[in-house]
Amino acid sequence: MSGRLRLYAYGSCGLLVALGLAGAIAFSGTLGQVLALVLVSLGLVLATAFVFYEVGLSEDRERRRERAPRPEQRGRRRPRLDRMRGRRRRLG
Repeated sequence: MSGRLRLYAYGSCGLLVALGLAGAIAFSGTLGQVLALVLVSLGLVLATAFVFYEVGLSEDRERRRERAPRPEQRGRRRPRLDRMRGRRRRLG
């Protein structure tokens, strides 16, 4: 997620929360309460969803980085260690 897209996403969530609070102040009674409840809830749920989305993207990047072969390991293969049944492996 680029910086500009992140700014738009979280900015729109903050705008929804601000509009909900302004609607609660501007309209009295049930309309103001419902408007505030819907807009503030929607803004907070979307902000939480964006946080989880970013966490998922960072985990995907980390997995991709782990799977990619490092430059020093590309041509080299690890030697296979011989083991006899019932005995431990010798590492030297």
